[in-house]
Amino acid sequence: MTNQDFGRDQAASRNKTSSTTKAATDVFAKASDAARDAGSKVKQAASDTASNLTDHVKDLLDQQIGKGVDLAGHFASSVKLAADSLERESPALAGLVRNFGDKVEIYKDEFQDQTVDHLARTVSDFTRRQPALVFGLAALAGFFVFRAIKSASVMSAPSIQPVQDHNEIRRNSEGRRHG
Repeated sequence: MTNQDFGRDQAASRNKTSSTTKAATDVFAKASDAARDAGSKVKQAASDTASNLTDHVKDLLDQQIGKGVDLAGHFASSVKLAADSLERESPALAGLVRNFGDKVEIYKDEFQDQTVDHLARTVSDFTRRQPALVFGLAALAGFFVFRAIKSASVMSAPSIQPVQDHNEIRRNSEGRRHG
């Protein structure tokens, strides 16, 4: 092999290596682009799904608010009927009950066409205006939940000690004294 042939072989080898490297780089670039596109499509699909789910949950909550408002209206009517039947026997108590029914009806009217978003803003505004009251109510609710859980666990916990009747205990203690 001559130097010329050797130089041509090296040049050909370099060209093959260069074209292989270029081909590998192109394949890698295309794979990266495909992966990036797939990732963005997955992110968009997840975002759309989350948005649709959020809208669906809000619609369900809005329906529940509407049902709660209707129930409050029925409750207010029942309270007023109870006040009417108490009127003859206890006018003062009937007045208090009727006043309570009127307050429930006022709240019902305020919440009539409210959405979850509006109620969340209302609660947030109230929390900003009355943080001490909200904190106190949360602490009180936490206390009652803690007490309920604690009393439920005490009631439901089985005894790990065997149960003996009083006669058996007395016999065992007398047997030890005599023995």
